[in-house]
Amino acid sequence: MKTTIDIHSELLVRAKRYASDNRRSLRSVVEEGLRRVLEARPTASGYRMPDCSKGDPRDADPLAAYTWQDLSEMIYEPGRIYQHPGAR
Repeated sequence: MKTTIDIHSELLVRAKRYASDNRRSLRSVVEEGLRRVLEARPTASGYRMPDCSKGDPRDADPLAAYTWQDLSEMIYEPGRIYQHPGAR
């Protein structure tokens, strides 16, 4: 079947060079690439962030007593000192 696709020029140059170096047609290189992508099994692993949490997850959330405004001021006004609303 004949079709038209847009390929980034740098990628096309590399594909043509690969085809030429391996005495293959561009068509066979493109078809092989498509087959590999379509036959590949999706990986479920991917990147997983390491757990860097601190403290006991059953403890109360230390930020729950603050409003979004309080938290925003803590982040963007680092010179300011805050005391927990429950502290005396």
